[in-house]
Amino acid sequence: MSETLAAVVNKDAADTKKLAEQLLAQAREQGIDLVGPGGLLNQLTKTVLETALEAEMTEHVGYEKHDPVGRGTPNSRNGTRSKTVVTEIGPVQIDVPRDTDSSFDPKIVRKRQRRLTGVDEIVLSLTAKGLTTGEVSAHFAEIYGASVSKDTVSAITDIDDVMRSRSGRCSITD
Repeated sequence: MSETLAAVVNKDAADTKKLAEQLLAQAREQGIDLVGPGGLLNQLTKTVLETALEAEMTEHVGYEKHDPVGRGTPNSRNGTRSKTVVTEIGPVQIDVPRDTDSSFDPKIVRKRQRRLTGVDEIVLSLTAKGLTTGEVSAHFAEIYGASVSKDTVSAITDIDDVMRSRSGRCSITD
């Protein structure tokens, strides 16, 4: 993922830097913080995720949003639903597009997914450093403004689940 991001950033580094400077200047003018709920990074993350989800929906249904071609098709766009996902920068509320026959299966933020994968990695790292589930939960509340319960932390760090997700197997004894 970081190689992909590096390729995008390095392609037009001057343009990217200029855009970042403009966004930061506008945020300062409007009194918007860089981080935190409603902060610039939160808004950018929301925009990027929603843009990716809309692109996935366009590919799924075969037409752009508001395109009259979609009228009368067996499956069409059907609004959005709000969902909050916990990211490395805190909780981000996104609008996920829907389709009429509920066959849309997004990849960037999957159905029922509430945490982006980076959050799992942070939790595993903190517990590997000896923090308890309660301390990890408190850390997320304090640093990211996100509510991650002790049960969620425990589920993320459950070795059986970790082994299954990494190897595709059902348990350690398989």
